[in-house]
Amino acid sequence: MSSRTATLLRPPVAVTLAGSAVVALVLFALLRVVAGLGTAGWLGGGTFLVLAGALVARAAHRAGATTLGPAGTVTALRAVLAGGVAALVAQDLARPGTVAAAPLVVLTVLALVLDGVDGQVARRTRTASELGARFDAELDAALLAVLSVHVAGDLGVWVLLIGGMRYAFVAAGWALPWLRGSLPVRRSAKVVAALQGVVLAVVSTGLLPSVVSVVLVAVALAALAWSFGVSVVWLARHRDTVATPDDGTAPDAEAVPDDAAASRPAWRRVVGAVLTLVAVVLLALVLVAPQDPSGLLPEAYLRLPLEGIAGLALLVLLPARVRRPLALVAGALLGVWAVLSAFDVGFATVLARPFDPVLDRALVADGAEFVGSTYGTTAEVGAVVVVVVLAVVLLAGGALAARRVVTRAATHRRPVLRILGALTAVWLVAIVAGVTTSPGVALAAANTPNAVAARLRLTDASLRDAGAFAAQSRTDAWAGTPGPDLLTALRGKDVVVAVVESYGRAALTDPGLAATVTPVLDRADRDLPAAGWGARSGFLTSSVVGSGSWLAHATFLSGLHVDNEQRYLTLTSSTRFTLSQAFRRAGWDTSAMQPGTTRPWPEGAFYGYDRSYNVTDLGYHGPTFGWASMPDQFVLDRYDRLERNRPQPRAPIMSEIDLVSSHAPWAPLPHMIGWDQLGDGSVFWSQTANPGPRDTAAVRAGYATSIAYTMDALTSWVQRSNDPNLVVIAFGDHQPAPLVTGPGAGADVPISIISRDPAVLARTASWGWTDGLRPAPDAPTWPMESFRDRFLGTFSPR
Repeated sequence: MSSRTATLLRPPVAVTLAGSAVVALVLFALLRVVAGLGTAGWLGGGTFLVLAGALVARAAHRAGATTLGPAGTVTALRAVLAGGVAALVAQDLARPGTVAAAPLVVLTVLALVLDGVDGQVARRTRTASELGARFDAELDAALLAVLSVHVAGDLGVWVLLIGGMRYAFVAAGWALPWLRGSLPVRRSAKVVAALQGVVLAVVSTGLLPSVVSVVLVAVALAALAWSFGVSVVWLARHRDTVATPDDGTAPDAEAVPDDAAASRPAWRRVVGAVLTLVAVVLLALVLVAPQDPSGLLPEAYLRLPLEGIAGLALLVLLPARVRRPLALVAGALLGVWAVLSAFDVGFATVLARPFDPVLDRALVADGAEFVGSTYGTTAEVGAVVVVVVLAVVLLAGGALAARRVVTRAATHRRPVLRILGALTAVWLVAIVAGVTTSPGVALAAANTPNAVAARLRLTDASLRDAGAFAAQSRTDAWAGTPGPDLLTALRGKDVVVAVVESYGRAALTDPGLAATVTPVLDRADRDLPAAGWGARSGFLTSSVVGSGSWLAHATFLSGLHVDNEQRYLTLTSSTRFTLSQAFRRAGWDTSAMQPGTTRPWPEGAFYGYDRSYNVTDLGYHGPTFGWASMPDQFVLDRYDRLERNRPQPRAPIMSEIDLVSSHAPWAPLPHMIGWDQLGDGSVFWSQTANPGPRDTAAVRAGYATSIAYTMDALTSWVQRSNDPNLVVIAFGDHQPAPLVTGPGAGADVPISIISRDPAVLARTASWGWTDGLRPAPDAPTWPMESFRDRFLGTFSPR
């Protein structure tokens, strides 16, 4: 035999493992197409194969073997097939009922058939070895364990005894060394072992009646128990004559503590043990931490993270030169994940959605600005410093914690691997049996891989969104409409678009909030008709929840769904035809009142406003109210003075007025005073009492009071104007934060049109809106981005 032929028949261990990895990738890709293998399957099967490869590589190194031989190559192929079975089972555990039986059974049958091939190859090529025999036996046990997990999902947790009996026997050998003795070859043992695989494969087809499946598995389990019983009796009788093999889990030479370490003072050893325990707990908490505030329960942290168990086992099995840097990297990545999870909880609390690192970076800066404008510069700087320090601590702390845990685990490899094996068994039993730490909280956790995959998909979608949105913004049926054809049914009317901050459906439907808000609306629904006004109301579904008012404004005016900063920048850099531009083209004088804007606003030119007024342009000399720079009543009064009371004759005016008194944190709050008392706003200094610490109930009450105040100010201003040519479109920009509404409140906001001209309201008859300022619960609900086209179509008859 030539050296080239010998190399082909006996490739190095590394080459065999690398080739197996390539075959596994091809197999998993095929399963993706044939069986819809998803993230859970890839991770489950991949983890199975990576751990198997690490164990084989370590065993070969300890045995001094440079090759697995031709038989070992066949066994490696069997391992790939078993990895495919593990992938399908993991997929089925993550999403029950989504895996067809055929691919799993085919892979299982192929693996079982090859089980008889590798032994014959070893004998015919005279390459049989203890390493190969052990590789073959452990792979058989692992395949049975995987199959028993799958079948247990249908027949019950007791089926796990088939897959767990081999490992229970090994665990018993830790306490009774004589059980680790070498057993003689028994044909009956081979037959019983083969029977387990055949029975589990047949039952996995799902073709047998459940009673028959139970009987078959029970018989196989009884046979297996008998076989292990025979082995235990034989070992007990020969305990003084059989050799006890090494289990291959001894620590590395460089990991064994030296005499100096062993002679350290007791207090230092205790401190070291405590630090290691703290590091383990912290890493486990990061792995099981929920990304949603509704999951922040003590029970959620009392779970077993499978990814932590598998990751530590893999790192412990790797050589020290690879293990140490990987531990640092893994720990730092867990620190990054902890930071992202914290942002997820914060964003879900305020915005009812997870944090998007690609699109939400601007919102982080806006959050800091909100703290500064609400509580002062010192608070803003302090918040930024705290966040940065916590981020650094989490990243560095995660890396150091992981290095410490992995280093100590490698020092005590044998007991650590035994503990990890026991925890894996507990995890499998828990997931099959559905064990929970509290209702809805499973003991068996593996949420990090799925969460990471979801975040990657979100990031990919965000990166792809820019081009698609830019193309969408260029498609506009109204862009080329001549001015004389636009808004002809509103000629001569002053149109005010009043945007009420955080005015959501919850203010009308949540009993705890509606008790404060609806009396104000009911009073207005009595007073407005008495003064000759009419109103109709419906709902819009905003593009945002909790924050991002400018995104909702952009959605309303542009007719496009704008829910992130990237879309906003794309939109305001385009030539999109907005509702305010339509008024301007049709001959209206346009303006924007923005009491919440503290800096230049170049977007005003995009929207088509002739003038815009920010906080410094309104002549206010009173106090701020939380985030709100001035009360809404003052803003409306200033609007009259700056715009509507300009000398006649003048063009009709279309204005956007932002009413921000209902902006978080809803304390302190202004209250209504006489319109003739407003002056320059100094009178409001008497209304700024510090509310002090507030609980959720107080926050909700403050929110409801703020909405009631704003709607009272707006409807009072409408009545006071007594202008038959005034049309008011009042709508909420978004729902308040889930802290106020609770989870699942949706994104709907009320919208009303108020006018003294019956012809204006008559044109909206086909909309199906409710008469008055309170839309019925079943009133039409439109996407906010659809309003522009509906409004233009209604008031620009062609």
